[in-house]
Amino acid sequence: MTTHSGATITESAVLQALRSVEDPTQHQDIVSLGLVRDLQIQDSEVSLTLAFTTQPPATKAALHSGAQKAVSQIAGVTKARVKMGSATQPAAAAHAAHQAAPAPSADFIPDVKHTIAVSSGKGGVGKSTVAVNLALGLKQSGAVTGLVDVDVYGPDVPLMMGAKGRPGMFDNKILPVEAHGIKIMSIGLLVSEGEALVWRGPMIHSAVQQFLRDVAWGPLDYLVFDMPPGTGDAQLSLSQIIPLSGVVMVTTPQDVALLDVRKALAMFRKLNVPVLGVVENMSYFMAPDTGKTYAIFGEGGGAKVAEEFGVPLLGQIPLEIETRKGGDTGMPVVVGQPGSAQAAAFRQLAAAVTARVTALSGLQLPRIG
Repeated sequence: MTTHSGATITESAVLQALRSVEDPTQHQDIVSLGLVRDLQIQDSEVSLTLAFTTQPPATKAALHSGAQKAVSQIAGVTKARVKMGSATQPAAAAHAAHQAAPAPSADFIPDVKHTIAVSSGKGGVGKSTVAVNLALGLKQSGAVTGLVDVDVYGPDVPLMMGAKGRPGMFDNKILPVEAHGIKIMSIGLLVSEGEALVWRGPMIHSAVQQFLRDVAWGPLDYLVFDMPPGTGDAQLSLSQIIPLSGVVMVTTPQDVALLDVRKALAMFRKLNVPVLGVVENMSYFMAPDTGKTYAIFGEGGGAKVAEEFGVPLLGQIPLEIETRKGGDTGMPVVVGQPGSAQAAAFRQLAAAVTARVTALSGLQLPRIG
């Protein structure tokens, strides 16, 4: 531990503040557990690393948030930087363990009938908006539905669903937060708002696993996963952990989005995950004053890529102001404006997804060796 000369903040003061942060699973503070490493103080800035061992991802996130808050509240501190590290698993070994994951098993969530991933090739295409309103559309059709926010880098589901409060615990299980009649789990419910997580693949894999195994989901007809964009660790991990019923791919009509969605579709095919179909979001804009439609992002792209891969075009969702407002206020358009054309489009999407899952339910679930 290093303290630069001239610093007005002492090492003992920082350690004393960190002793207020306790690991709930071991009932000891992070200093006593030896988790605090590389403590450095330079003028009014403090940096340190938390060298985690066997703590589950939710505990790691909570301890990271607690340490950040504790150091930030020390008198004189203008900047606190808490990094997340590991004391037990080198990067090479972690990568090898990640690649050697066992075949997917439904045993993690035995009471869930169908699992649907909502994914996209790139960001900015409205994937989370589709995932949230699809889940609500399924719920309105009478299905018991849950929603998992797998995007640890941009967990927007709590905001979009108006989900508040921290998940509780009962019988060693995490209790999902409920909003609009849907059970929700997100890393955004476990860390402070605005806090960035810098996680490598093994930690993402562990978080996805915990969101399934350690959450009291109960009986569900559908569990919808809002995936991060692209073709990364979260997609691979989820496909390895459970046998997905299928994936819904979200794109806009424009060529740059179609280029990336083709890569994502090819990846899921390689992982033996059934592709339920393609959703063309922001398909067109209808001027509210004239009723005239404008193909802002081009047209026909969703249908084209669906035809290329031999899957259905599940829906074409227009670009509309109320949908954006609903996502910003925690009142998605399906529940906030149920009589709107936009809400009807999402309900039609839910019906199309249900029909597709039913049609594929007789097929053998994918397994990855």
